[in-house]
Amino acid sequence: MPLLTTGKSFIRDLEKSSILAVYAPLEGGFEGRYQRRLRTSGYHTINFSARGLGDLSSYLTGIHGVRPAHLGKKNIDQEGAVGPTYFIPPIALSQLENLPVSSKGLVLWIIEGFVLSNQEKEYLISLTKQQPKIKVVLELGGELYFRWQTLQSILDIAA
Repeated sequence: MPLLTTGKSFIRDLEKSSILAVYAPLEGGFEGRYQRRLRTSGYHTINFSARGLGDLSSYLTGIHGVRPAHLGKKNIDQEGAVGPTYFIPPIALSQLENLPVSSKGLVLWIIEGFVLSNQEKEYLISLTKQQPKIKVVLELGGELYFRWQTLQSILDIAA
């Protein structure tokens, strides 16, 4: 692989399919280069892990409750042993609403995507069809070199 890549084919494939499955070297470094190429071409990126997300539709497009770790301090008088619930806005839609006019869209860069079920991956595909300004890059595993393909082709092979 060349030392410097332009990332044009990666961006072109992402714009064409709206969702890509990525396999990157485990030592890292390539993800940041491609994210930088996305930002310079007009996209805004959000990075998060697929582990512990829970319901994807609630996390990305709906107001959802979060209970932070109680760290041993429980208030059993009012909330019980589980602690208070904080409600936070939808991550993807709230970011999409606050994008500048000049922005091409929002890229959700999800690491550790191998923990997602096929149904959750299909939801991500439908999300990019419902919201055309949302693009998704889903890291599915390691490889000797940075490569990508459409998520739909991976789901077709698995079926």
